[in-house]
Amino acid sequence: MALIAYDSTDAAAFEATRHLREDALDNWRAAILRYFGPRPGMRLLDLGCGTGSWARAFHTWWPEIEVVAVEPAAAMRERAVFVPVLAGDAGHIPAEDASLDAVWLSTVIHHIPDLEAAAREIGRVLKPGGVVLIRSAFAGRHEAITLFRFFPEAVGVLDRFPSVDRVGTAFDGFDTVGFEPVAQVTASSLAEAAASLRRSAHTPLQLISDEAYAAGVARMREAAASETGPVVDALDLLVLRSR
Repeated sequence: MALIAYDSTDAAAFEATRHLREDALDNWRAAILRYFGPRPGMRLLDLGCGTGSWARAFHTWWPEIEVVAVEPAAAMRERAVFVPVLAGDAGHIPAEDASLDAVWLSTVIHHIPDLEAAAREIGRVLKPGGVVLIRSAFAGRHEAITLFRFFPEAVGVLDRFPSVDRVGTAFDGFDTVGFEPVAQVTASSLAEAAASLRRSAHTPLQLISDEAYAAGVARMREAAASETGPVVDALDLLVLRSR
């Protein structure tokens, strides 16, 4: 499923650096609620859940719904902060037909090798009118993400990710009902971001050269010596509704 093989090193880095703080989740919660209204008995799937931080947040926010977590990488499942996490991927979802009200994919869409097959599988498990909530950095949309300022070579990696239009074409049995950038505080300062940066937690950084990575780290540390204030990034939320 993934552009990279998520081993124990990647999973540890992801767990240590990619979980947003609780206060950084507020904008995402508000954005999701614009398209998904949780009600008792609903079922939400966190597909490609990684180490489960979003599944945990959903369970905390909306205890009246059932949160289902699915992740293909054993190393990620072993470090999950939410249980249970089922083995599976976008092409093989362990759920019955028309059994889910929503599917959440956070920084996952670029790891899916066959978007059309994934769209069919997601369409199989979603109820009519169910929503797909895709949180991602899409091709051509790097400007609001701080890392790309310091690692320009990683922009070329991002531009190999699916674009918004490409995802919409793949999900041709769905209607696009929302698209918006959502701001989040990624770190309290650039110095904190530089100190905690782990290459293995970021796909675009893994796929650039060692020399490009070292140069980017140096640029980031130099800037961190003088820049103050929180690091605020924006990822996009693309929302599709099944027909």
